[in-house]
Amino acid sequence: MTDDLDLLDAEICDCRLCPRLVAWREEVAATKRAAFRDEEYWGRPLPGFGAHDARIGILGLAPAAHGGNRTGRIFTGDRSGDVLFAAMHRAGLANQPTSVSRDDGLTITGTRIFAAVRCAPPDNKPTPAERDTCAPYLHRELALIRPDLRVVIALGGFAWAAFWPALRAVYGVAPARKVPFGHGALWQAGDAPWQPGAAPALLGCYHVSQQNTFTGRLTPGMLDEVFTRAKALAGIG
Repeated sequence: MTDDLDLLDAEICDCRLCPRLVAWREEVAATKRAAFRDEEYWGRPLPGFGAHDARIGILGLAPAAHGGNRTGRIFTGDRSGDVLFAAMHRAGLANQPTSVSRDDGLTITGTRIFAAVRCAPPDNKPTPAERDTCAPYLHRELALIRPDLRVVIALGGFAWAAFWPALRAVYGVAPARKVPFGHGALWQAGDAPWQPGAAPALLGCYHVSQQNTFTGRLTPGMLDEVFTRAKALAGIG
């Protein structure tokens, strides 16, 4: 059965609002990487992935040129996804630790993954203007999963910054002071127990990029701690 979230996903896949991103994602899909020369690249924006009644949201930066932009599913087919889904599997939120294609059998539980920018950007660096152009998709997605969403994990400072406008647009919340991004940083609307439809907590995590994981800035243990905390905030045992 098609619902409003499915319709939004379909709309996102057809977006052409940012000329620079459209040109880049399609160029990458046409030229390809040598290792994937026999594959057909997705080459389009990426919708969210996961439960429609998610309690945990994972907000990333943007798709990888030869990852999600190739496979058509966020964090699928690249090293960042290897790290993320392995951690989700350890946390009991994914049925398998790897994600290589849209039809690899991966399912995630109680979680939805989306990005601040839905197209692969050159050098993995979307502009603030591109983030703002894409923001309505994030806001609409959050509104559709609002009744259940209790915590959003922001992967990196760009995703962290993208979430603050959503608080006002979706939840009508205007924090007097923004909490600076940091690994393990936490913002919550108040001390009262979470109520259905209330603003979710925002939990910071270093991005699962190769730069962070290869240098040890983000270790598996640090990522496990984030998911343990997120599950506690979401009331997932």
